[in-house]
Amino acid sequence: MKVVVLGASPNPNRYSYKAVSWLIKYGYDVIPIGIRDGQIDGLKIHHQLPKDTDIHTITIYLNPQRQQQYYEWIIDTKPQRVIFNPGSENPELEKLLDQNNIRFLHACTLTLLSIGMFEKA
Repeated sequence: MKVVVLGASPNPNRYSYKAVSWLIKYGYDVIPIGIRDGQIDGLKIHHQLPKDTDIHTITIYLNPQRQQQYYEWIIDTKPQRVIFNPGSENPELEKLLDQNNIRFLHACTLTLLSIGMFEKA
């Protein structure tokens, strides 16, 4: 399952860093996207959005204002779901996702992984 972490940070104290690390540990194919150079457990943080269309999940770690530049890409990618982690909830993007039949949820990726519900949520 291919998962994009939008808002990935090279800072090990950030939740987005932990999410990338845990997703790798749990065996997911992870694409970290962020604005700062760096790596997370050997994976390069990309600044460009993947052109992939087989992305299953996009998990968001950006505030709503920083998400706007990604709206078109998210819709065009047609992921099976988008996860809004705490602090990233965005009614405007949620409406767009709804209009394009893209499922979304408000959840913590780390919690979903730790309770074995990441794939089921």
